[in-house]
Amino acid sequence: MNSEKVLPVLRVNVADLTSSALVVGDPQRAAAAAEYLDDVIELGFFREYRTFKGTYSGVPITISSHGVGAAGASICFEELMQGGVKTIIRAGTCGAMHKDIEDGEFVIGTGAIREDGTSENLVPIAYPAIADRYIISALVDAAGGAQDSSIHTGIVLTQGHFYDGILPNTIPMWLDAKMGVVAVEMELATLLIIASMYGVQAGGIFISDGNMTQDADPLVYDPHRREVEEGVEKIIKVSLEALVRLTKYKS
Repeated sequence: MNSEKVLPVLRVNVADLTSSALVVGDPQRAAAAAEYLDDVIELGFFREYRTFKGTYSGVPITISSHGVGAAGASICFEELMQGGVKTIIRAGTCGAMHKDIEDGEFVIGTGAIREDGTSENLVPIAYPAIADRYIISALVDAAGGAQDSSIHTGIVLTQGHFYDGILPNTIPMWLDAKMGVVAVEMELATLLIIASMYGVQAGGIFISDGNMTQDADPLVYDPHRREVEEGVEKIIKVSLEALVRLTKYKS
């Protein structure tokens, strides 16, 4: 790999990337996450893609924002992996799809339903989107020491839209408890599929910012609440701790 190569969209030199990365949707969230790092430097900022590098507990870590939605996020995921990143954890918010999941609680994805609108253009739809088992284990371990509320694991629904159109939404179908779908979000399936293509470890952890079993109307959706903001801070720290644990697993 050419160490002088600059990734065209992230605008980051591949030589500056680390093997472990945390990805989030919001550029401001990426900047907030970078405050937990030591010796942090900003590597690039173009459109919704903002990237930092530093160390956490002595482990080099890259933090990058990917924006909202699978198509744009796939560019971030693809370029990070082109640049040599080998382990990626996505941390974000989600809508809970189980009645027992409260706002601010942790959801760790074991796999994803591919309604993202992007991954079907990369590999056949029959190919599964599965989270790396070591990442799942590291996230569960790190989350267990981070809060006293429940930790939920299961399949995540990744959808390519937020507001409905004239076509029926599939959420009511996936709300059936026997299907084991715990949450809905917009990017995890895409990350897992691209990671599989590159042989990269990937997974995701989320904070519930609403419950679809109670009110699925996006017009009354309000993620700007204290329990959600505090939860986001928690999953960022959990993700960083998990990346450190994964490094120790490999050593």
